[in-house]
Amino acid sequence: MKLLVKFNLLYVLAMLLGIGSSGLIARNMLQDNAREEVLNSARLMMDKAVAVRAYTSKQITPLLETQMKYEFLPQSVPSYSAVEVLSAVQAKHPEFAYKEATLNPTNPRDRAVGWEVDIVSQFRSNGELKEFVGERDTPMGRSLFISRPLRITDPACLRCHSSVEAAPKTMVDKYGPANGFGWAHNEVVGAQIMSVPMNLPLERAERSFKLFISALVGVFVAVGVLLNVAIWAFVVRPVTRLSALADRVSQGDLEAPEFATGSSDEIGTLAQSFARMRASVVQAMKMLES
Repeated sequence: MKLLVKFNLLYVLAMLLGIGSSGLIARNMLQDNAREEVLNSARLMMDKAVAVRAYTSKQITPLLETQMKYEFLPQSVPSYSAVEVLSAVQAKHPEFAYKEATLNPTNPRDRAVGWEVDIVSQFRSNGELKEFVGERDTPMGRSLFISRPLRITDPACLRCHSSVEAAPKTMVDKYGPANGFGWAHNEVVGAQIMSVPMNLPLERAERSFKLFISALVGVFVAVGVLLNVAIWAFVVRPVTRLSALADRVSQGDLEAPEFATGSSDEIGTLAQSFARMRASVVQAMKMLES
């Protein structure tokens, strides 16, 4: 088996091991990074919802107090505004789903169901928990979600949600007296929940992984070609010439030319040794002839 063939077999083995181990590490790292990137995007959207809630509470609700005496306007409710604004954002980013899941909401669309109730319960049982991230199975596949507690910290909220008697009559007329009451200050009544299909971060990670592997294979191939050229030029070719010259001398061809090399590496050392051996053989042959 030729030297270049042996080298290439070893190089291909090393390349496969390198690509395999690097690919395994890179895939896990890229999936984690993509997951964190999606979660950061979800956190940004939730921060937008918080900003909308604060803006509505401080600037919109006071402007609508007079109209609220004659007709209840849901636009004055911070949670309603947040959900509406996020719904508009979701029109351009449909992969994100936002909900303010509440155990006892005024608006039925905000009622927590199933797994959402479990999340709210975790926040209610652990007052130190500020954020909860997890995954769940859905009919569309695995889903990634991030959630934060909805805590009553603004006393103004209790004007509508403490009791039926204290609530605006127009609100009671619109939604009825059965829901959205009995809330207490500093109580966790629900959770902001942003859901994202798991295939989104996985698809991002897969695209990055394919690009990384393609680049890695390209680098290995380019290095392999350069190494083959270098080995052929600096090792295989001079050794082949030296072998052919040695073969001629071994067959008694004393007129074979000198092996000229100007290098001081191992090949040069081998050529010098061969030159001394050739001179000794020629001298011995001449002594025998005389």
